[in-house]
Amino acid sequence: MRPNRFALPTLAPGQAFPPVDEAWGPESPACGLLAMGGRLDVATLLAAYASAIFPWYSEGQPILWWSTDPRMTLDVANFRLHRSLKQALRRFRSTSDCEIRFDTAFAQTIEACASHNRGGDVDGESGTWIVPEMVAAYVELHQAGYAHSVETWHGGKLVGGLYCVAIGRAVFGESMFSRQTDASKIALAALVCFCRANQIGMIDCQQNTGHLASMGATEMTRARFQQHVSDQKDLPGPLWQFDDLYWNQLLPEPAF
Repeated sequence: MRPNRFALPTLAPGQAFPPVDEAWGPESPACGLLAMGGRLDVATLLAAYASAIFPWYSEGQPILWWSTDPRMTLDVANFRLHRSLKQALRRFRSTSDCEIRFDTAFAQTIEACASHNRGGDVDGESGTWIVPEMVAAYVELHQAGYAHSVETWHGGKLVGGLYCVAIGRAVFGESMFSRQTDASKIALAALVCFCRANQIGMIDCQQNTGHLASMGATEMTRARFQQHVSDQKDLPGPLWQFDDLYWNQLLPEPAF
């Protein structure tokens, strides 16, 4: 019988991941797919992210692990602050009941991302990949100190935000949501400012989308991305708190 050249390794709980260069290539049905199975505990997720691997799957599927090549990343020095977003940020900063918070409503943020992704959100994401098992796993990862929420608040209400994973100074963006126009983009801009202020040069975006590209994200080879993660993951991580002074990284106060 002819062997299946697209056979996918099945991981037992706790089993190490295969080398990422064994991920399916562009000629396959799912470029970047590496393995299935295993579990979504903190140790496995940390091992995955430290090796340029991430989970992504839908309801009814086993856990699927991916390592895409090329990898979409945002160099924070190259973030594109379009005129409309600059105006939205100035309005946000000048409104007394608008603020950015970190990690005050992580569960609410990821659940909102999951809800919006099921129907497609206003900032360009769609899909069903943030399944309940994934929500529970990332809440646990947050409680362990490795997942963070960037939250846009208006009038005491959570109106947008994103969540990410951080290991040392390696930051991996995951998903965002908006309940008001530009709320998730404001959260992303806040994360960019935070990263610039804390000498974090890059945010992982995983896969290429036109929305991300319009904001300055570009592709790099998986090997280069792996080296970046290896260089950053063991460095001391920043204090995940937002200071309004960080906005000066994008909107410097006028000099008088």
